Amino acid sequence: MQAGSALRLVFAGTPEFAVPHLQALLASRHRVCAVFTQPGRPSGRGRKVVPSPVQQVADAAGIPVKQPSSLKQEEIQADLLGLAPDLMVVVAYGLILPPEVLEIPRWGCINVHASLLPRWRGAAPIQRALEAGDSHSGVSIMQMETGLDTGPVLASAVQAIAENTTGGELQRQLMALGPDLLLQVLDDLEACQLGAQRQPEGATYAHKINRVDALLDWNANALSLHRKILAFNPVPTAWTLLAGQPLKVWQAEPCAGSGPAGEILHCSKAGIVAACGEGALRLQRLQLSGGKPLASAELLNARRDQFKPGLLLGAQGPAP
Repeated sequence: MQAGSALRLVFAGTPEFAVPHLQALLASRHRVCAVFTQPGRPSGRGRKVVPSPVQQVADAAGIPVKQPSSLKQEEIQADLLGLAPDLMVVVAYGLILPPEVLEIPRWGCINVHASLLPRWRGAAPIQRALEAGDSHSGVSIMQMETGLDTGPVLASAVQAIAENTTGGELQRQLMALGPDLLLQVLDDLEACQLGAQRQPEGATYAHKINRVDALLDWNANALSLHRKILAFNPVPTAWTLLAGQPLKVWQAEPCAGSGPAGEILHCSKAGIVAACGEGALRLQRLQLSGGKPLASAELLNARRDQFKPGLLLGAQGPAP
């Protein structure tokens, strides 16, 4: 293949993170002949099925959309074979590609991954990097193989993580970084594949996040809890319990203070200070069950009786 040749592509992706990558391909000289995405999911009070962000872009562009629940089905693989793709581009698709699928495109399948591999293979690299206090993140484009994010890296780009960066902010930064890197790889795909670098030892895994992961354990130190609050803002949002009811914590900062873990030490316009296993956290933006996120000063004006020194955060109760 000559450098700069137009490619016939199949794109596979589902969430918002994948959207700018698809848009970049649609605006390029390459041809996206089909889009694979996960089926829409019920949302809102009416539980109406909402198409994935990727499907919405594909529909608007008139690109055929396929929504299989699995790629192991022979008829799905036959459909993909009939598309005769040069390459399959995968960005946060959410389904495993079996070996049979990896072998269908002429140049195989490549994946845009939101970490500097082998750091943070797996489902939640952005949140796990922030939770661990990493100083850098980035985007890696790898040639896919049967292992989970184990393939050789075709290209990568680094993103420094500034202080107090949230999960949502880092995602937006990497969403801006990935499309240009992807187009650079496609513009010289054969050379990138020939020069692909095997991943070194020392892989870490970004396990899928659930509500329990976002629960604040007040016995931990203030710095680790602060990192968790940043990592899970906006999804799924760190949370604790107050008087048995869920309380989401959107913003906080470590501060001086000591006392029993989870005890509210004092309240002011600057924030609600709660003791940790080591140090304390000043809670600055909170959300009561059924309410909206509010600055602590606003919340204290409306619900001061619920935030008194001596009350304990973290008692048993339902998840938000």
